[in-house]
Amino acid sequence: MRLFLLFLTVPLCEIALFIQVGGMIGLGLTLAIVILTAVLGAALVRSQGLLVLSELRDSLHDLRDPTEPLAHGAMILFSGALLLTPGFLTDTIGLSMMVPAVRRSAFRFVRDRLVVQEFTYGSSARPPEADVVDGEFEEFSNGSVDERGIERRRTL
Repeated sequence: MRLFLLFLTVPLCEIALFIQVGGMIGLGLTLAIVILTAVLGAALVRSQGLLVLSELRDSLHDLRDPTEPLAHGAMILFSGALLLTPGFLTDTIGLSMMVPAVRRSAFRFVRDRLVVQEFTYGSSARPPEADVVDGEFEEFSNGSVDERGIERRRTL
């Protein structure tokens, strides 16, 4: 229900803002601002994305927790989508998410409210045992089974 309300109210707010701003500054300048924010947003997404990518690379290289750079990357991607969407409300939210301090505070806000139930590193929680061999098999028979359940094999 909340998602439905979001998809309903955001376009209505954008339409209202277009009418208000267009009435004050004119249609041509309103469209120019919308196009300018899309171009500016694409440039910001590229530059901020490259910075976050280098932070992610550094954190992986130094074996540090990559959670924050990954979250920043996701927020930059989301803000880029908002900046490419025509509208003043989405542009305001998208531009604010391009500011690293805003992203850090949003990350801390979400991080403080999440509880990790379980965390494992690697493919399994148990260390592998030395005498266990992992493999696959398939059962097939090329002979017949007698009344005792013993397989009689044919030699080829």
